[in-house]
Amino acid sequence: MIAEGPREQAKQQAKRSGAAIGEFIREQRQQGQVSLRQLARLAGVSNPYLSQIERGLRKPSAEILQQIAKGLRISAEQLYVRAGFLEYREGNQELVAAILGDEELGERQKQVLLDIYESFRRENAQRRAEEERAAIGSPASAETEPAGLPEQPPAAVRAAGA
Repeated sequence: MIAEGPREQAKQQAKRSGAAIGEFIREQRQQGQVSLRQLARLAGVSNPYLSQIERGLRKPSAEILQQIAKGLRISAEQLYVRAGFLEYREGNQELVAAILGDEELGERQKQVLLDIYESFRRENAQRRAEEERAAIGSPASAETEPAGLPEQPPAAVRAAGA
């Protein structure tokens, strides 16, 4: 059997936990002694809709999860992870949670922002890795520069004709 990396494990967990979000919400609601009606009112959703979420028949949006979290007085990030919105993501988790919780953005807009953020992080990590490989694979840059050649002056100096 091939061992899974942390990213693969997190994806699998997100799938399993996404199915259990309703059960988790119900447990939190019962522990907080909040009725289904009260939580539905606090979250701004109908009783039947909240009931469907708790039974696993509906998957709530990030906005609804944020409202449910407020009603339950728990972290919205906790619900995002359980619902699979926040899978294993490197980077600023507060930024990711803020994007997911922004009520002014649509679901597609949120996903596009997160995709762009992650692509920038991957690009920067790849660049750093290439720079490290280049630094390891070649002697120090000062040793490789031919002697006697002057450094290039800054562009502003070249433009001034110096």
